[in-house]
Amino acid sequence: MTITAAPCVNDGCLMVRGKVVLTHVPTNIILSPGISGAAFLGSTSPISTSRHVFTLGILEGYKHLCLYRFKIWWMIPGYGKSGSEIPLETQLLLLEIKEESIVEDDDSSGPPTPTTFYVLFLPVLDGDFRTSLQGTPANELQFCAESGDANVQNSQILEPVFISSGDNPFELIKNSIKILEKHKGTFRHIENKKIPAHLDWFGWCTWDAFYTEVNPQDIKEGLQSFSDGGCSPRYLIIDDGWQDTVNEFYKEGEPLIEGTQFATRLVDIKENSKFKSSESEAGCNKLHEFINMIKGKYGLKYVYVWHALTGYWGGVLPSSETMKKYNPKIVYPIQSPGNIGNLRDIIPDSLEKYGVGIIDPQKIFDFYNDLHSYLSSNGVDGVKVDAQNLIETLGSGFGGRVSLTRRYQQALEQSTSRNFKDNNLICCMSHNSDSIYSWKTSAVARASEDFMPREPTFQTLHIASVAFNSLLLGEIVVPDWDMFHSKHDTAEFHGIARAIGGCAVYVSDKPGNHDFEILRKLVLPDGSVLRAKHAGRPTRDCLFRDPVMDGKSLLKIWNLNKLSGVLGVFNCQGAGSWPLKQRIKDMPSTPLVISGNVSPCDVEFIEDVAGENWNGDFAVYAFNSGSLSRLPMNGNIKVTLATLKCETFTISPIRVLGEGVHFAPIGLLDMYNSGGAVESIDENMKNSSELIKIKVRGRGRFGAYTSLKPGSCMVDMEEEEFIYNSENGLLTLDLTGDCNFRDIEFIY
Repeated sequence: MTITAAPCVNDGCLMVRGKVVLTHVPTNIILSPGISGAAFLGSTSPISTSRHVFTLGILEGYKHLCLYRFKIWWMIPGYGKSGSEIPLETQLLLLEIKEESIVEDDDSSGPPTPTTFYVLFLPVLDGDFRTSLQGTPANELQFCAESGDANVQNSQILEPVFISSGDNPFELIKNSIKILEKHKGTFRHIENKKIPAHLDWFGWCTWDAFYTEVNPQDIKEGLQSFSDGGCSPRYLIIDDGWQDTVNEFYKEGEPLIEGTQFATRLVDIKENSKFKSSESEAGCNKLHEFINMIKGKYGLKYVYVWHALTGYWGGVLPSSETMKKYNPKIVYPIQSPGNIGNLRDIIPDSLEKYGVGIIDPQKIFDFYNDLHSYLSSNGVDGVKVDAQNLIETLGSGFGGRVSLTRRYQQALEQSTSRNFKDNNLICCMSHNSDSIYSWKTSAVARASEDFMPREPTFQTLHIASVAFNSLLLGEIVVPDWDMFHSKHDTAEFHGIARAIGGCAVYVSDKPGNHDFEILRKLVLPDGSVLRAKHAGRPTRDCLFRDPVMDGKSLLKIWNLNKLSGVLGVFNCQGAGSWPLKQRIKDMPSTPLVISGNVSPCDVEFIEDVAGENWNGDFAVYAFNSGSLSRLPMNGNIKVTLATLKCETFTISPIRVLGEGVHFAPIGLLDMYNSGGAVESIDENMKNSSELIKIKVRGRGRFGAYTSLKPGSCMVDMEEEEFIYNSENGLLTLDLTGDCNFRDIEFIY
């Protein structure tokens, strides 16, 4: 019996690999075969309109994970077993399908064994229409296709929902995005983008430290505070508060009308008076003087500044002499039913009343180019561009949301490529598929709602949402986990997440309010960080479990370094609830102590970094406990954590080398991502002795697993003392000096 992976519709059922995925598929649903066993689901309607809702069929009986926008800006995960549990604005749907294995021929013996495969639904862009998924109380799975402009209509949507299947969920998502990249041609996979260099350095953002009151003196004091502690940022983000803006709806001496702050508009592309005052306490009276000064004095490699995609929250001021050249006008957002069907947001709600000063799309590149060239001439190296999803509400009269988003995004990317080196752009508040599938060069994007230091119930949600959102975002951009505070009740919780996230590591500490012990576990003395190779994502056994609200599951996040895996384990239970989801009545709201298992097999594709001499076993080093274990691929270690506690494990393949030596480098033992410090390993014979050579970056305690004690150790050709624990095989030595690569040689 032959079962193909390609989806098909038979007798009103959507079939994948011989399994019924959807029943009661309507006759107007069209399945268009794609490439590599994938397909598109589309539909036709008797009427032409700007917004369609089509039913795909009934979905029941399979565990699912979805990523959906709970508000206009941000996605979070959702979990369930039926179509009724799929929220509005779902942008990824992954099903887990267990089946009995197929008996190949009549001579096969033994009972069939259960196997698992995965089915992926991705609602994408189809021409001028953007698609999302949603469920109904009757367990129907629907797709909504909308243009965002009443004048942009269609009666048939042929390629709005991509469907594919695979045995490995991570490969499935990656391969699907690559297929869509080639087929749609509107975006690029992360492997085909230039990665900004700031990601490999420690950063500081001014937002939580000063908010919009930021000024040069504050920034100087903050940089000095880091310098005094011996941990200086190498990049700086000057967040909201540097621009020249006006709130037309505020009269001095009168109370602020709630909502008008979001209608504040940009007056000029140049900095405001705080950053060009001749009376500046920072000792500089021009932006370029200030930036040159802080780069020179504090060793900054990159300075980014913030702006909104429309210029500012309320756009630009049409009456401004500077802005008139861009033909701006006030328009009023029109929100999709999906935007307001989950959780409304005060920003677009306010702007519906006060309007947005939007630049003529024909002039938007000119605006960005003028702004960015001015910033670049003043020493700015890149931009963080916020409030991007607002464009989807402004498409009426401009060809629709997809068309307008793409025009703005292309102009933004062209301008940043022209004016800044290294593709220095961070996208933010941009979790709509209009943006995601329009990112051709954008390589970094914020992956969750803000880190909110004064919201204790948001901390676990932050970690979990980024990890799950990275399943999709991590194939198109490097997910940005946002800033955090090094001196905070949850500092280690957030710090370990950044260490394994493959992301930027940056904080928003107030001057003098730092925990340098935490920072030194993330940042090397030269200001660089040990960044893992990929986006940190939940392990396979966590994909369909709710790590925030089921009361029993730990969240495990995996990643790879060049020669090892890294696994973070977090207890996110009992400290918060997902928006729109009611807390289960008998679920405790107090901290929970939960146990679970970690295993080398939790780290996907670890065999790819294991090397030719790997024997199938692993050295597993636990950061907080300092314990070292030897495990086979499917072996496990029990871990027990209280709410908001975490642990990180370095999982290093053991290589069998000459003279019967079993060896695995761990890395810098006092760094959260220890294995990120190890660059390479080689072996050879020298004067009848076995020589193992490790290239390592950084300084501090270096550790490795070895089954035999070496006769001697050399670091950059000089003999070095080491300590060997024969009970667990842990070898340690101290690396001093600078953070450059150095060669460690063990002679047996």
